[in-house]
Parts: sequence; C-alpha cells; structure tokens
Amino acid sequence: MSPLGSLVFIVFLSFSVASIDAGVETAQAFIVRVQNDLKPPEFSGVEHWYSSTLQSLSSNPLASKNPISIPEQIKPDLIHVYRTVFHGFSAKLTVQQVEVLKKRPEILGVFPDQLRHLQTTRSPQFLGLGKAVMPNGLIGESDSGSNVVIGVLDTGIWPERRSFHDAGLSDVPSKWKGECTEGEKFSKKLCNKKLVGARFFIEGYENLGGSTRDVVRSARDTDGHGTHTASTAAGRTVSNASLLGFASGTAGGIASKARIAVYKVCWHDGCSDSDILAGFDKAVEDGVDVLSSSIGGPPVPDYDDPIAIGAFGATELGVFVSAAAGNSGPSESSVTNIAPWITTVGASSIDRRFAADLLLGNGSIINGSSLYNGKPLPEKNLSLIYGGDAAAEAAKFEGAGSPAAFCMPESLSPKLTRGKIVLCDRGMSARAAKSLVVKEAGGVGVIVANVAMEGENLIADAHLIPGLAITDSAGHLVRNYISSTEKPEATMVFRGTLVGVKPAPVIASFSSRGPSYGSPFIFKPDMVAPGVDILAAWPDGLSPTELSGDSRRTKFNILSGTSMSCPHVSGLAALLKGAHPDWSPGAIRSALMTTAYTHDQDGKPLLDDTNYTTATVFVMGAGHVDPEKATNPGLIYNLTVEDYINFMCASGFSDNSIKIITRRSISCRGSHKFHPWDINYPIISVSVDPSTRSKTRLTVTRTVTNVGDGGSEYSVTVRNPKGISVAVNPKKMEFKKKGEKQSYKVQISVEEGGNDGGAVVGSLSWTDGKHLVTSPIVVNI
Repeated sequence: MSPLGSLVFIVFLSFSVASIDAGVETAQAFIVRVQNDLKPPEFSGVEHWYSSTLQSLSSNPLASKNPISIPEQIKPDLIHVYRTVFHGFSAKLTVQQVEVLKKRPEILGVFPDQLRHLQTTRSPQFLGLGKAVMPNGLIGESDSGSNVVIGVLDTGIWPERRSFHDAGLSDVPSKWKGECTEGEKFSKKLCNKKLVGARFFIEGYENLGGSTRDVVRSARDTDGHGTHTASTAAGRTVSNASLLGFASGTAGGIASKARIAVYKVCWHDGCSDSDILAGFDKAVEDGVDVLSSSIGGPPVPDYDDPIAIGAFGATELGVFVSAAAGNSGPSESSVTNIAPWITTVGASSIDRRFAADLLLGNGSIINGSSLYNGKPLPEKNLSLIYGGDAAAEAAKFEGAGSPAAFCMPESLSPKLTRGKIVLCDRGMSARAAKSLVVKEAGGVGVIVANVAMEGENLIADAHLIPGLAITDSAGHLVRNYISSTEKPEATMVFRGTLVGVKPAPVIASFSSRGPSYGSPFIFKPDMVAPGVDILAAWPDGLSPTELSGDSRRTKFNILSGTSMSCPHVSGLAALLKGAHPDWSPGAIRSALMTTAYTHDQDGKPLLDDTNYTTATVFVMGAGHVDPEKATNPGLIYNLTVEDYINFMCASGFSDNSIKIITRRSISCRGSHKFHPWDINYPIISVSVDPSTRSKTRLTVTRTVTNVGDGGSEYSVTVRNPKGISVAVNPKKMEFKKKGEKQSYKVQISVEEGGNDGGAVVGSLSWTDGKHLVTSPIVVNI
C-alpha cells in the first residue's frame, strides 16, 4: 500500500465463471441472502439448514440435456454464516447451483463475491477538540466516548502502539460481548480495556484467489492502514509524536477514550465482500456502537450490494455506519458507499502544510510540499530534466504520456538523468516510488507534478531523495521553463511543518463526489472531514513509503485519503453517542450535517482545490463537520427504518428488492402518497422537468425533533436558489419540551424565465437565537 494507494480500497476485482475440460464447471464464491423464518423445524439451527441445502445441490445438480459432473473439490461448503445484520451464508458454487438456489422459496438473493479496496496530529485541534475540556462541551459530555465501542473494518492493528494503551480507562462496558481471537503473532493478552476485541476474516479472500504470500493469519496489521485509521478514530493521546520530525507534537484520536474492536477483513490484494460482511455481522453481534469502514467498491443498486444490505441491518439495530466516499475525484458521480443509511465522508485539508520550495534557474519560486528529511541539496543549482525527455531506449516513446514521463520503473536513462533533478508527472505509480526510480537512474532530486485531474491539491510524501510535490499549474510552468531554456536548472529548499495555513479547510481534489448514482434526493458525500496529511500510528517493520528500498522506520505516519476522513467522523459519532446515548444513527448524522459549515476560518466559501473554485454541495455534501456545534444542534431530522422503506417504495424499488434489503414483506401499493424527496434527510433536493418547469410547484415535507433542553421557538430564514421561489409553512415552530416533533412544508416553484437549467442551490435555516439548523436546498432542472 503506497501513501496515495492507501487512500482507499476502491479498485475491485471481478471473477468470472468459465468452462474447463471434460465438461466440468468451475465454481466461484457467492453470498446468499436467506429468509431465516422459513427454516423447517427439523433443523437444529440455521447453519445445519444451510449445510443441508448445500449438500442437496451436490447430490441433485440442475437437470439439463448435458448434465455437468461436480467433482469432489468443488462440492459447496460454507465459507461464512451470517446471523446478525445479514441472514445467510457464503459458499463456492457453480452457475448451475446458483440457478437451483434461486428457485428455492427461502432464497432472497445471490450475489457474486468480489474484492474491494481501501480508500487511502493536528486534526482534533483543527476540529476544535484540542482545547481545554469544557463541562458542557463534546469531550466533557461524552467523557471522550468511554462508554462507546468503535468497530474498525480494515487491515488489523499493531496493538503495542502507545495509541492503544489502557492506562486510566474504566472497565470495559458491560454490554460488550466480543473477544480477542488468537492468531499468528497475536495473543489474547494483547487486548485490554482500550482494544477490547480483535478478529480476522480471510476465507472469502482466499476463495477469490487473493495472494497469501507472507500473510499473517491474525488481527495483526502488516499493512499499516488499519493501525492508522483505528488510532485516528480513537487513539489515546501520545506526546512527542511525529513522522521523521514532521507534525511534531501530541497525537491523539478523535474519541480518545472510546473502545476499539478490530475486524481484519483486508489483505494484500483487497477485501472480499464475504469477509467484510462477516466482519459487519460479528461486530454488531459483539456490541459495537459505531462501524468504521474505509473500504469502497463500485456503486451498484442497494439491493445488489451485500455490504449496503449489511449496513442496513446494522443501522436497524442502532449502529452508526460511516464509510469513505472514495478517492476518484474530481470526476463527477465517482462517490462510493451510496446507500442512504450509510454516512459517507469526503476529505478536506487542515491548516497544516509541509512546505518545500522549488527554485528555478530563472528566479521563479514555486511552492510545493514534502516530507523529505534527509541531506539537503547543495546550495548551487543543479541541472533539471523532464522525465519524458529522459527515456531509456526500452521505454521510448518520448514526451508526455510516456512511461518515462511518469518515471515508471526502468523507464529512465541513467545517461540522461545522472546528477540531475527529474520532473515526473503524477500517476501510473506511487508518488514516493518515483523518487526510488529517479535514484536508481542516478538522479539526485525528484519533482512530482500533478496532472489535470489532481489540480491544485498537494499531498506530501517522504521521498527517498530530495523531492517535493507541485500543483498542476506549477507543473506547466516548470515544463515550459525546461522546454524554453537551453540549460534548465533548479534546487529545492525544505521548510518543515507550517501551521495556521490559509485557506483552510479546502476540499481535496481526490475526494470522490456526486451526484450519486443512487438517488438525486440523497447527497453523497453527506459531509467532509480532515483527510489530507493526517498523522496517526504506524506498525513496526514498515517504512513510511512501504517501498522495499526504504529502510526508515517510524511509529507514526502521515497519509491522505477519504480513508483518513472516515475515521474522523467515526470518532465524532462515538463522542455524540457518548453524550447522547439515546440518539439513533439518523440523529447523529443529522446533528453533524445541520451544523456543518460551508465557509472557512476567514468567512470565505470553502474551496475545491481541484481549481480553487467554490466547492458545491455535490463536492462537500452539507459541508465540513463542526463537532462542538453538533453536540447541541437544537433540532434533528431523524430517520427510521420505516422512512427508508417509504423512500425505496417512492423511488420505484420493487417489493422483492425491498425484501432483499430489509427481509420484510412490503407492498408499495399503499393508499398514502410519499414522494422520494420527502425522505427526512437534512438536505432538501428536488428535480424539475425542464419542459414543464414554469408550471412546477413541488411541496416537500420535513419533520424535526427538538433535542434542546426545555421549550423554544424557532423561526425560518430562506436563501432562494437562483430563479427559484421557496416558501416555508409554518414560518415559526414552538416547542414546549425536549423530544417534541413538528413538521413543516416547503413549496418550491420555478420563476418564469428565472433559470437556464442545471442544479441551483439555496438553503433554509431554523434558529431560536441559540441554535442554527441549516439545510441546503438543491433544485435540479
């Protein structure tokens, strides 16, 4: 896992079924959804029933004119059994066996297993959580989440890190039923009052053919990603933390007293759906309150996604599920984890930067970013060359787009690069790996320049030789300088850690964005949180770059990605659950969304660092999380299972599709009229037919619950989207007690000639003078 490769597991592998010699059909892993209440009474339990069902498939294959023999080695056996959030099992099956299964009345759905991938400190202070503990603040009210358990689905954990010590912690919450599973290099004694559970799931990964070379069969983390995310969410406070001297200071997770339970579901080549689902299932059975998943796959309909189905089961049981939005930005509709009941998190920067300057021979100074801490370059300028102009004979063609332009392994000519600084385009390989390629070719420095997709975003790397990252626009300047100068020269100056950097936050260009493929009425990501250059714990035996040629070792590392922003929100959810034990997952998400901010520390609109334009709701959802305000939001938009079912009906889901997700027999032909835009989601979104827009009058209904102490009176303020008229009724709501609910209606109409099409955004805000409860309004024309 490279630093940006660690951003998020978003690549997926599919495995096809093929015919082989002698008429024998190969099998692949499938996940089977079962209606458990149809279990015949003669079976002692569901596992007995599932096993018997599989045995019947072996003895009675689907009849055909050319029967297929089923050799002993592919007789179906159970891989996992799911009992909590997803009733059913996973097993290796042939296509014909799947067809037989689908005809059985108890089978709700069959899904092919696949591999997903991971989406890969000052952030608590930046979020306002590093100040003195106030009695009525989030840290004080929640006791830093001490009674909450966060389940982390990832690559495991390095339990010896100081981030996971239990000194001073109270006893493990009595509700906890999990365990510490023994395994290779992992004993039960490694768990404590902080790390309360550790399990691992590899069977599905193995059945998909994932590499098991040097694999450690336990919850021990040999990748680093899981240790980093777990400590980001809930690591203890550790002094004198840094990466090679960068970001030096005290490091701590968001919910420093919350308990951590680790479910290792990700291995060298990724994370199988069947193992992820097993982790979900066991975590909820164990008693977690929050599930954190920095894992992503391709967006598919909720009824075809076993992870979305498992997340629904977790939400139904009161567990908050947060997930990474993905690292495929700035492409539109690239967001993953799109189910309405999942809280999907995009990535933003904090006010810290690891500054480095590129000094060109013409006197230009270009600001960059770097984590290089080795011997500096000599004070004199050195020759500068573009990788695309320094191709080895075997790697030619020349220019942009060539392997040498990206400084791919063995692509550079030592004759042309020896003793020079090499400019490499970002992409095609890990950023830090480019410095190793340049070093092996005799180069003495590396510049990694963003290409158009990465824009103005800067991510720092711990290069093996003097090296830095520069933006896309800066890359053009350097290439132009090289091409127009007879003897281009440059040097670099490394300035270390800077804090108080402005503007901050900005939305990271790599952060996946909407519109969501799932629905125009649910926005993904729901919100953004810190995910750029995040310092957190790191295992022994791993270099910060994870390159084989890197002998450096560190107890902390700096990574970027929505993999890093997701555990920030997981930790915040734990704090809010600790402060408000009765809050549902929907209430927690609402509190984070309605109090989120859309302006930076100087009061200017948040920017998208792809091109430093104003970030839109499709990029940041409701905005950037504001933890202290979320502690006491005043009003919340709660969402129940029934709300989700109504939404699915209104969105055109078939009764059978809803049954696959919910295990409930639902008839959507009710007498009530529910529109998909009426889902009680904190963002109001409607779609208008352009051909009838001047005649369109849409009415949206929302219900709020008073979570403030005592009575209060709220009044509404509206900021109309361009060309849109918005009217709210009533304009005032009076609440007499905590827990009281009231509804209001929003009438949305298009003004004559007032809009040329596209999406326009406004907002409405309810305030009682103390709280400000804001909802974006989005009209798609």
